Parts: sequence; C-alpha cells; structure tokens
Amino acid sequence: MISKETFDIEISLCQKMFKKKAGCAWGRCENCAATLLLQKLYSGEIIENGDAVAKFKENILK
Repeated sequence: MISKETFDIEISLCQKMFKKKAGCAWGRCENCAATLLLQKLYSGEIIENGDAVAKFKENILK
C-alpha cells in the first residue's frame, strides 16, 4: 500500500504530463495503466471493466 500523499504526488505527475502532451516516457495516456496501478496500491481497488477504466482515467486525468 502507498500513502495518500504518495498517491497524490504520483497522480499529479500523470495529470501534468497528460495536460502537457498526453503521454510520458512510459507511452500514451490512453494505453497507460500507471493510474490504475496507483489506485490499486493506494486503495486496494482493482479496476478492470473497460467502461470503468475509461471513466476512472477521465476523472483522474482531467
């Protein structure tokens, strides 16, 4: 598990890169699972359903 502070810092990096160029060194945001992994490590929640993944990414990155 990771702390709320670590989660927020890492998610903010994803948000900045998304707004800057829709991707980072790992690849394009639409194909990336970093935010999903961070969510799993922070809350223990696994998001697998395609619609749920899209909605989660939309909410996190905007």
